Amino acid sequence: MSLPADKASELKQLIHQQLNKMDVHGRIREILAETIREELAPDQQQLSTEDLVKALKRRGIIDDVMKELNFVTDNVDQDLPTSPKQPAGFSDRQSTLLKKISSYILLHFTANIDPTRRYLYLQVLGGKAFLEHLQEPEPLPGQVCSTFTLCLHFRNQRFRSKPVPCACEPDFHDGFLLEVHRESLGDGTRMADSTTMLSISDPVHMVLIKTDIFGEITLVASYFLEWRSVLGSENGITNLTVELMGVGTESKVSVGILNVKLEMYPTLNQMLSQEVVNTQLALERQKTAERERLFLIYAKQWWREYLQIRPSHNSRLVKIFAQDENGINRPVCSYVRPLRAGRLLDTPRQAARFVNVLGYERAPVIGGGGKQEQWCTLLAFLCRNKGDCEDHANLLCSLLLGYGLEAFVCVGTKAKAVPHAWVMTSGTDGTITFWESLTGHRYIHKPVNPDEPALAEQPKPLYPYRTIGCVFNHQMFLGNCQPSDSVEVCVFDLNDESKWKPMSEEAIKSVCAPGATTSLPPFPPLCASMVDASITSNEMEMQLKLLVSEHRKDLGLTTVWEDQLSYLLSPALASYEFERTTSISAGNEEFQDAIRRAVPDGHTFKGFPIHFVYRNARRAFATCLRSPFCEEIICCRGDQVRLAVRVRVFTYPESACAVWIMFACKYRSVL
Repeated sequence: MSLPADKASELKQLIHQQLNKMDVHGRIREILAETIREELAPDQQQLSTEDLVKALKRRGIIDDVMKELNFVTDNVDQDLPTSPKQPAGFSDRQSTLLKKISSYILLHFTANIDPTRRYLYLQVLGGKAFLEHLQEPEPLPGQVCSTFTLCLHFRNQRFRSKPVPCACEPDFHDGFLLEVHRESLGDGTRMADSTTMLSISDPVHMVLIKTDIFGEITLVASYFLEWRSVLGSENGITNLTVELMGVGTESKVSVGILNVKLEMYPTLNQMLSQEVVNTQLALERQKTAERERLFLIYAKQWWREYLQIRPSHNSRLVKIFAQDENGINRPVCSYVRPLRAGRLLDTPRQAARFVNVLGYERAPVIGGGGKQEQWCTLLAFLCRNKGDCEDHANLLCSLLLGYGLEAFVCVGTKAKAVPHAWVMTSGTDGTITFWESLTGHRYIHKPVNPDEPALAEQPKPLYPYRTIGCVFNHQMFLGNCQPSDSVEVCVFDLNDESKWKPMSEEAIKSVCAPGATTSLPPFPPLCASMVDASITSNEMEMQLKLLVSEHRKDLGLTTVWEDQLSYLLSPALASYEFERTTSISAGNEEFQDAIRRAVPDGHTFKGFPIHFVYRNARRAFATCLRSPFCEEIICCRGDQVRLAVRVRVFTYPESACAVWIMFACKYRSVL
């Protein structure tokens, strides 16, 4: 007799929660690494499941879990058949349960481990010298506090540490199992040897973010870890001290130190000498420096030629280099690359909506003055879930390129000569479409002909862009050399060199192609959302109801909620999001018909929808009250007043969310 499906599911969920609570994950990883290192013979390629279970039992992991799961076994015992024999120690029921739990633990934590592949085990053993948090009090149990989270990317694999309280010496203790593999055809099933791994120049990109008590995320540091020193260390193990520097204007200031341990397993049969490793790294740095020097010489020559066409070009926004979060100047073409979203996003317009719901924030600057330039690497942008217009444009262009469109980032200005970046796609029929990455809006460009008679009717532009200096993607860079840089009169025939001056594609490829230089950070894959849309919607709705009730109580008003009316608001919110994603309006007729049926004769209905890209209910409520229309609904006075509120959270990759809230009321009209 087996457990019913609902009981089995409940048991798995309880076990999963308890394993996370006990941090079994980290303990098992350490044991697996130790077992593979100590018990796997050099000529042996397989480590059986039984061997791993024995190792877990021998070190007491299984016993600890069983003790913690007594509450589970007690609840489940009544559903299991009794046995006539009860040997000393575990009963048959407990023995069966032990085997199932052992298998579940092993399956849960070793599903991604293949003993025939090579792994780099990166452990973060703590932090120190985070002096900004020197006076930070130690949080009390259960107290909400600011936290640090470490995000990693290595060869298409992404990891995220457990959040730890911000402190001068943050308690980082986490391990990450990184698979080291070649991406060329035929190497997929072969274990990488020392020589092969020495040629893999991809660094481990580490991004440290801080989340405050209100859920606001700040980028603290971005670091590229050169891991190959472990190939020349004794026993394939090395300890490193990683000094993290700040970002933007603080890129020369240390923010803290991480103690990192690197370990290869299975253990390398043939270790390289440290001299060989150092020589390889020095040659790569030299090659990178030479390529970057040659590109800089070419860029200077290209710029001189561009200025000779027309002296006024000096005032145009032709952006060849841009600083990243670490203050390093990189060619703008390196910030864009075809990016596939897998099954996370289905259409280019859905991709535009995803980029739109990522938060907008200009790079922070200390003191007054102009805008601080900071074009973030993609991982840093995704980890903090917000960035400037250039970050949004680079990501949207990369996604559109991934969908097979001919896409470019445009650099120019909008109203009041404010510098801006947006995206442009060129159709096979010559149609030019502008994509505003901050709003998700699309505009068809129809150029104004300045040679037409004054009375001739000209198209009126709907887009907010005023001038354009250059366009670029991962392969092309073109400077606008038309007499006027006004977007209205620009002709976007990019093959016409009398209108657009191109850079050499070979020169761009030498420094911007994947693997061209060791200083070029690889692009990470997108991650699925970790936000449960239903749970988050319900939580926000309950919080808003409480806030509205308290607000009306302060005004001396009673509050009566009508759940059915709240439910009827859902189709409208779904329709609004569908329209934002597809530009197609649908479903409003049914919503309006349902509302007419729900509002009796002689009653008045009022509704107010509003959209956010964050999930803070209190902050959203404060914003809603600033709208006269919403404030009128929330503070509604009258006869038989019934209130309603509905929240719909729509999730996108990287845990980005579009949050729609609709407040409504109905009341008897009194003359």
